[in-house]
Amino acid sequence: FKKTIFIIIFSTLMLPVEVRIVPTFQVVASMGLLNNFSGLTLPLIASATATFLFRQFFQTLPKELLEAARIDGAGPFRFFYDVVLPLSKTNIAALFIIMFIYGWNQYLWPLVVTTKAQMTTIVMGIQNLASVADEIPQWHSIMAVAICAMLPPLLVIIFMQRLFEKGLFEMDK
Repeated sequence: FKKTIFIIIFSTLMLPVEVRIVPTFQVVASMGLLNNFSGLTLPLIASATATFLFRQFFQTLPKELLEAARIDGAGPFRFFYDVVLPLSKTNIAALFIIMFIYGWNQYLWPLVVTTKAQMTTIVMGIQNLASVADEIPQWHSIMAVAICAMLPPLLVIIFMQRLFEKGLFEMDK
């Protein structure tokens, strides 16, 4: 049933966030994770994108690697830790960048799952600054906050870029 399960997981990529938000909210609420950082992040970790990315990568691994590890006496966990994990560093970096930027730019999910002011994300804060009643928005302040909000994703990309380059150079050899 692995192909059927993959097709079901993969089909969720075609559904927009607005369609998935009510069932996801119900699951998070039933787990008691509303107004909690876990409730903000756990739905991002369970990602069809990650499933697809790693499935495609694992299918490219030659079966000879597994056979060689078995001959050397490595079990499944040792094979994963010593062979698969080092080979998938670039995939992990790519997925981390994609999911971090996706999560950082979320507006709808944090708006739905949080009600406390302490849980306000920076994207929600920018929107709150821009939608002031009976006043002219202070665009200089809004733009300064937007620049500050851009810095963490930019730093993640800069630091993770080395893993991408390393992976590309290793593939050339």
